[in-house]
This record gives sequence, C-alpha cells and structure tokens, in this order.
Amino acid sequence: MTVSATVPASVPATASVPATVSATVCVWMLLVGVGWMGCTPQGDPGIGSGYADSFERSQLGKDWKKTGGNWRIEGGELHVRGARNHPLWLLRTLPRDVRVEFDVRSETPDGDIKVEIFGDGASFAKTDSYTATSYVIIFGGWNNSRNVLARMDEHGADRVEGTPRKVEPGRIYHFRIERVGAKLSVWVDDEVLLKMSDPNPLLGRGHDHFGFNNWQSDLWFDNLKITPL
Repeated sequence: MTVSATVPASVPATASVPATVSATVCVWMLLVGVGWMGCTPQGDPGIGSGYADSFERSQLGKDWKKTGGNWRIEGGELHVRGARNHPLWLLRTLPRDVRVEFDVRSETPDGDIKVEIFGDGASFAKTDSYTATSYVIIFGGWNNSRNVLARMDEHGADRVEGTPRKVEPGRIYHFRIERVGAKLSVWVDDEVLLKMSDPNPLLGRGHDHFGFNNWQSDLWFDNLKITPL
C-alpha cells in the first residue's frame, strides 16, 4: 500500500466524537431548521503537511468511504463505471487553501470525468437528481460536449462553463485543482480548464472533503496528491 500523510503531533489522529453525539447534533440541526449541512462522522483527520495515494494495493482501505457504485482498485489504479453519482469520498479534511492533483483517463467516448471538492464526505444521489454539497468539476460532460465547474448544482444557472475541449478516450490527463481564498481554478495538463470566484466560498464542516465521482463513463484514476497552500 502506498499511502502517505502527515498529521501534526499536536493533533491526535485518532480523536473522535461518539456516534450518538454526532447523530444527536444532526437531528437537532434538522429540527431547528438548519437543514442538511454535512452531518458526517466526526474525527476525520486532516491532511497535515500533505496526502498521497498511488492505489498500489488490492483494497480501497480505511481512508475511503464508498457510497455505492463499483469503485475498486485494479492494476494499481482506481476504477469505476456507472456509479450514477455515488462518490468515493476521501476521509481526510481539507484546509481552506489547497492543491489537489491526480491522473485520470476515460475509456469511453462520452468522456465525463467528474470529481467533487469541499463536500461533506458522505452525500450521494438518492434519485437521478443530485445536488452536491461541494464544488462539482466535470470535464467532457453531457456526452463530451461541456466542461463545467458548479457550486453544488451542476445544472444550476450559476455554474461556470469552460472553453470547449473534448476528452480523448484512452488519454491520461493530469488534473490540478487549487483554491486560494475565494478563487477556485482547474488545470488539465497545465492548461486552464475552469475558474470560479465565489464570494461565499464553501468552508468548514460539511464542506471540507474531496471525492471522486462518476455517472456512466469508464474512468481510471491514479496518483492522487493533496498539498496545503
């Protein structure tokens, strides 16, 4: 297993809150009308000075939360097809300013490479309609016709659409996602794909996890690296 992360000595990596307390907090939030804001299990450690996963093993492992779909590791890569908005969440919390990098290829002509950043680490689609808790990044969506950066709702009127660029089946792309302050930027092979400036950025508990996502395409992810900025 090639997984690395560093947690500052002052922060206990095993710190947790009892499940009954977490559940009580979630129920209270709903009763007082706060609504669903990411009632995730407590105690996910941060990334410390950085986190990396090259998927050189046979099982997903305890760092990942599978919400459905056929996520699995094959030949040192993370493989999925037809997850229908059931993300694979990394159970590490992100700092506000961060860089996330990974390699990915699609083996189907519809492209549709999809990830979520600054989500709750638990949400998934209950129906065909899915409103995320995160920023949703899509390269080659809608049958390889659109590149989209959306704040929670990928079909929303406030989404950002990037310059047209199609996903080539079988080609390995290197993604780099960065947020600094209110600005979120996405590069593919060192070319800007999407940018968004959010005056009310998604922050804090319920908006502090990264996840790989998928609808129908045949995707292979590798070489995840996360660096605080």
